[in-house]
Amino acid sequence: MRIKVLKCKLHLATVTRNDLHYHGSLTIDPDLLKAVGLLPYEAILVSNVSTGLRAETYVLPGTPGRGQIELNGAMARLGAVGDQIIIMAFVDLEPGEIDGHQPRVVSLDGANRVLEHIDYPPIRYNGRA
Repeated sequence: MRIKVLKCKLHLATVTRNDLHYHGSLTIDPDLLKAVGLLPYEAILVSNVSTGLRAETYVLPGTPGRGQIELNGAMARLGAVGDQIIIMAFVDLEPGEIDGHQPRVVSLDGANRVLEHIDYPPIRYNGRA
């Protein structure tokens, strides 16, 4: 049995560009990817804070230091420039890998700079929920 848990999260990222005619993905500044351990082309869940709309896509690395958060292709329908979104990735772990797992989470300011590293407590798992 595998259990899906939060791997990492970019909290309150601000959309900087929206391009309906680009192939689908979410362009993210590589500095932000590094801050939480996201990989290029990794699957992510994106949630618009204002509308509650959610969609799954993948990471496309942008240009370092630009604060890019760009909704591409069908993802462009998720929100507009200036909207705040939450970007999450999950990992499937075996029960023996769960104890001590701690997601990497950062909160961003309006220019998509890391405002705060949020320390979620590690999971304490003894084989039962």
